[in-house]
Amino acid sequence: MVALLVFVFGSAILDWIATFKAWSKVEMFAKPAAMIFLFAWLYAGTRLHGAVLWFGIGIVFSLLGDTLLLPPDRFFLPGLIAFLLAHVAYIIGFSIHAAPANIWDILFAFMILLSAVRILQRLIPALRSKGMNSLILPVVIYALTISIMLFFAVRTLADPAWQTNATALVSVGAFLFYISDLILAWNRFVAPIQNGRLLNIVAYHLGQIALIVGVAMHFG
Repeated sequence: MVALLVFVFGSAILDWIATFKAWSKVEMFAKPAAMIFLFAWLYAGTRLHGAVLWFGIGIVFSLLGDTLLLPPDRFFLPGLIAFLLAHVAYIIGFSIHAAPANIWDILFAFMILLSAVRILQRLIPALRSKGMNSLILPVVIYALTISIMLFFAVRTLADPAWQTNATALVSVGAFLFYISDLILAWNRFVAPIQNGRLLNIVAYHLGQIALIVGVAMHFG
């Protein structure tokens, strides 16, 4: 178990270095390897029992998305769809045995929806200005889906069934995943961000790892 987690972090760090150094051949190996080892770690610790199965499915779709979005990044839309399905799987996993809705859920939902709307207000004009009108609907659907995933992760904070460490990890992990996609979209469609690809992949890996470790702590 510990060895597999070491391989997860080792592959992720290698991918960060490859991204920074533009070592495309190393990146082609290291980026998928991080998610393969993360899946293996989750399986070894939980056997994907019950709700954890959906998070395993989410990792598989994330792995597919990682592969499709490897440089030269010619399969952006299929990669977007793969990650969309990963978020749907995470949403299903979080919703199983979830606590009944309460007043805090309304506050969380409003804050996350407001954030998504403000981001889309910048992304949609940027897509139109670049002649990428065909991507507007997929990007809107994706933005709403990842916002829902973030909502379900954050609402575990108010769920007494979740231990503090587990809910903190899944909440921070989902937020980092959200931030990683925001960096990717902003860097690609709105304006270049210094070291944007590196920031994107670091936030992505740390987000995925924190989310899955938190899930394993809770459901394992």
